[in-house]
Amino acid sequence: MKTTTARRIGVVVGLAILVGAFALFQLFSQMKEEPPRREIPKSTPTVETMSIVNGTIPTALSIQGELVAYNKIDIFSEVAGTLESSERPFKVGSYFPKGSVLVEINDREARLSLLSQKATLLNAITQLMPDLKIDYPESYNQWHTYLESYDVEEELDSFPEPLNDQEKYFIASRNLYTQYYTIKSAEERLDKYTMYAPFSGVLTQASINTGTLVRVGQQLGTLMNTGSYELQATVPLSDLTYIKVGNQVQLTSDDIKGSWTGRIRRISDQIDPTSQTVQIFVSVSGRDLREGMYLTGEVNATDIEDAVRIPRNKLINQNAVYTVQDSTLKLHPVEVVKITREAAVVRGLSNGTNLLDTQLPNAFDGMKVKVSGQTRQEAGGNLNQTVGNLE
Repeated sequence: MKTTTARRIGVVVGLAILVGAFALFQLFSQMKEEPPRREIPKSTPTVETMSIVNGTIPTALSIQGELVAYNKIDIFSEVAGTLESSERPFKVGSYFPKGSVLVEINDREARLSLLSQKATLLNAITQLMPDLKIDYPESYNQWHTYLESYDVEEELDSFPEPLNDQEKYFIASRNLYTQYYTIKSAEERLDKYTMYAPFSGVLTQASINTGTLVRVGQQLGTLMNTGSYELQATVPLSDLTYIKVGNQVQLTSDDIKGSWTGRIRRISDQIDPTSQTVQIFVSVSGRDLREGMYLTGEVNATDIEDAVRIPRNKLINQNAVYTVQDSTLKLHPVEVVKITREAAVVRGLSNGTNLLDTQLPNAFDGMKVKVSGQTRQEAGGNLNQTVGNLE
């Protein structure tokens, strides 16, 4: 019994000792002073800036298009007959100087018919002369002179002018005017049996051979002038204000070496509704140029006054930029005049404005920054590396 009581007393005393030790630990821990917290200083990003200098910016507009011949005609026949051989073969690739015989069709039948009509007229005038001498002696001499110079092999001359209405009616009653105009029409038609090149060029299409029967209205071929071409290109409607007729264009090809200088000859008034582009035509000439070639070029467009060219990635929402003022970022609105793949031409920045030239992913209006001791100067659109102290 006494042994059991002693054990119980020992357990209670042990628990009391543990509780007292825990209480003393808590008391001492509360009496210990906490070490002071170290504040982590906020880092201020270091940035570079670009000094703005407004000026006149020459602009260039990139274009590309296909070459077509400026002078190109389809050759059709207005008469029928057999195609005769000529000095130059009527074959694709044959060159014809201006004024040379292009096509010659056999005109023997038409020529003989014309001679027959002229002989008939000669006979009619000859029979007219006795009556003319009696009734209108004052007109006899001029008709006699006309008759003496009459030659059926030559082009028919105009009739003498009648001296009065009675003479004119007398000549008309003999059907001479009808014969005269019939012959003049036949002479015009006879000239169409021989075609001459209206300009120097190369035959790019030929659908007949020598000895072939040519029909009226048949297409014989296509003649193209190889000395003058037009580049057909399109420009966005938004860029139309920067170009005009006469602007110079520098052209190059990806397939052959060399460069060519052209000028804008025409600007279409029609707008493509699907692409909102306008077609322009650039005149150009050169030895190595061929119809169907694709050329690319730069149009020397109208200069933009009182503006500055900046990298395109400096734009915020396409209408503002970050500037640095008193080591603080400021969101400054700008007017975007022209934008390209890599740059933008803007207005609204005063000379000497410090434009942010460092990419800051988390930049915001009012952000504190530290400016480095170097800057770039944007003057007249050229990025020139210069050294200067912004402060």
